[in-house]
Amino acid sequence: MKKSLIDMSVTANLSVNNRSVLLKMTPADGSVLPECKPGQFVEMLVEGEPKAFLRRPISINYVDVEKNELWLLIQKVGAGTLKLAEVKEGDIINIIYPLGNGFTIPNNKEQKLLLVGGGVGVAPLLMLGTELKKAGHTPVFLLGARTKDDLLLLDKFKEISEVYVTTEDASEGEKGFVTQHSVLTKERFDFIYCCGPGPMMKAVAQYANKVATECEVSLENKMACGIGACLCCVEDTTNGNVCVCKEGPVFNIKRLKW
Repeated sequence: MKKSLIDMSVTANLSVNNRSVLLKMTPADGSVLPECKPGQFVEMLVEGEPKAFLRRPISINYVDVEKNELWLLIQKVGAGTLKLAEVKEGDIINIIYPLGNGFTIPNNKEQKLLLVGGGVGVAPLLMLGTELKKAGHTPVFLLGARTKDDLLLLDKFKEISEVYVTTEDASEGEKGFVTQHSVLTKERFDFIYCCGPGPMMKAVAQYANKVATECEVSLENKMACGIGACLCCVEDTTNGNVCVCKEGPVFNIKRLKW
């Protein structure tokens, strides 16, 4: 898939909670967005921040084809993302996209599909759920967070399909972690997609292996270049060391040495 280095004009910066914003942007030159697949990401240039010399990898949250807008969910965790979260409508951000390999869209529409996300890891699942629904599937979401306030874009997910929730403090949904939700004991899923903190993804992978369910996860290794040149994101797999940004970020758990 062709990659583009392009200036994007910010069309909106929407506060999601006190730690996250949703950036919407469109090509500054008026060109049409290229095809993007669920699970792919962009590399964003952070200007005016000496501590953020390298680009920041951000999952593609959604593509609004009608408005020609790319959505990116930004969590404020360091100098780079703090700077990106401050941009205003009309500001220009340079990005490289679309990068990496995305999630698999099954052909069998009878399969029961579960999309599991934790924290800002829910970001790529919005586009994935949308594309699965367009393809004739009925995905189910299982989203986890520390508290109710940490749940991101919950209303958007509910517009797509059924959503189950866990929070560690029981402020929303069932108390506990996603792997403890009762839906996992009540229903049998044919395919699981997952993105979130490493320990959560490993726990989901263990569950998938236990019940013999296919599972894909989107790794969040540090990806400084996005093209497999800097070797910052190397992951040891059954095929040896690979660059997550180039071979992934989505992997079938059978390839991972978890």
